[in-house]
Amino acid sequence: MTQLRSEPLAVLLVEDNPADADLTCETLEANAEGLDVRVAADGMAALEQLRGAEPPDIVFLDLNLPRKSGHEVLREIRSDEALRRIPVVVLTSSSALPDVSRSYDLGANSYVTKPGDLETFQEVVGETGRFWLGVARLPT
Repeated sequence: MTQLRSEPLAVLLVEDNPADADLTCETLEANAEGLDVRVAADGMAALEQLRGAEPPDIVFLDLNLPRKSGHEVLREIRSDEALRRIPVVVLTSSSALPDVSRSYDLGANSYVTKPGDLETFQEVVGETGRFWLGVARLPT
C-alpha cells in the first residue's frame, strides 16, 4: 500500500466492545501501513479525543455506544468547524435502514455493517480499511 504522507495516519476507532475493537485494530493494521490507531470506548471519550491536540485523519464509528450515541457523535463532528472535514466511516452491527439513512443524513462518508462471523468480519474491515487508508485521499 502506497502512502503519500511521511507521518502515520491517525485513526480513531470508536468501539465499546473490546473484542471488536481489538479485532478491528488488528485487521486495519494488517491492511494498511503506518497507522496510529487510537480507541475510544464511548461517545464522550471519542469527542474528547477528537477535540484534543491532534485530531485523527479518519474516524471509524460504531453507533451503539454508551454515554453518547454514534449518531450524536457524528452530529457534533459535522457541526464543529475544526472537525467537519474528517471522514467518518460508520462501522456498526446495525443494518437497519433508519440507522443507515440517519447516518448519511448526519454526514457519514460511508456505512459498513459488521458481519457476524469472524472471517467475513476481517474481509469487510480489511476491504474498508484498504479503501479509506490506502486508496482514498484524506483531507489534511
